[in-house]
Amino acid sequence: MRRREFITLLSSSAAIWPLPAHAKIPVVAFLSGVAVPVQLVDAFRQGLGQIGYIEGQNVSFEYRTASGEYDRFRTIADDLVRQQVAVIFATGGTAAALAAKSATSTTPVVFYMGGDPVKQGLVASLNRPGGNLTGLGWLGFALGAKRLELLRELLPNVTAISLLLNPKNPDSEFEVQDVQEAARVLGRQLHVLPASVEAEIPGAFAKVVQQRDGALIVASDPFFSGRRGLLVALAARHGVPTIYERRDFPDAGGLISYGHKRADAYRQLGIYTGRILKGTRPADLPVLQPTKFELVVNLNAAKALGLEIPSTLLAHADEVIE
Repeated sequence: MRRREFITLLSSSAAIWPLPAHAKIPVVAFLSGVAVPVQLVDAFRQGLGQIGYIEGQNVSFEYRTASGEYDRFRTIADDLVRQQVAVIFATGGTAAALAAKSATSTTPVVFYMGGDPVKQGLVASLNRPGGNLTGLGWLGFALGAKRLELLRELLPNVTAISLLLNPKNPDSEFEVQDVQEAARVLGRQLHVLPASVEAEIPGAFAKVVQQRDGALIVASDPFFSGRRGLLVALAARHGVPTIYERRDFPDAGGLISYGHKRADAYRQLGIYTGRILKGTRPADLPVLQPTKFELVVNLNAAKALGLEIPSTLLAHADEVIE
């Protein structure tokens, strides 16, 4: 090949230099509580792509889910470490991140969790994580107070509200404290209802009706996210106005949700994963916090419950489903 032809080839080559045939493609393992929605995986791929990693070309994915059973996380994490995956993306909440930390001190771990990673002992600090973990912690339990405020705006005459909580979630204690304090400040009575297996959920809704609580907050938890259809159906059957963490719930017929924009978070974590694959240490990547939040209201669900959504609430909604 002539020198000029070689230079032309270099200048026109793709941004992603193909790996040699004998090179081992790094594996990014998803350690999730429930199946990750396609749109979120796509957002993660987009972030990786910004760093030059394309699935099937120079990186591959492996998906492992605990199906909402927190006790399975450690076994799965141990297996991924034995497989020598390049990065573990712990997207099953705090429980998944804790399991990954217990399983390895060397394999990089990028977490996506709703709790406080410092309080949970995952990182030394948000700015300087130290060790082999970093990621995004959105302090989901702190949003419980905001959801209570939204319920007060929606139902100003309701004085008693229930909180559906999974006691197996490592962040459950923090969420209870946060919502209880908000209830005290707002002059509302709060009843905490535990449910850590699916069979306990119908009984929790029956308890809401029995106690004549006027509304329900479903705590941030992968266990509940994986049972979206059941929760929405029970809320409709019992006529309980319910607020959720994720927009998936109003999309499925639920009344209202408030939480951060998960697709944006997954894209950012894809970027972090790509940087780690390039050689950046997790210890040098500050823990991210979400900056974009969304309020979604389902008017059809409101109509079925006989509710009229206040105009002030609709004005603040990022999306209204009709």
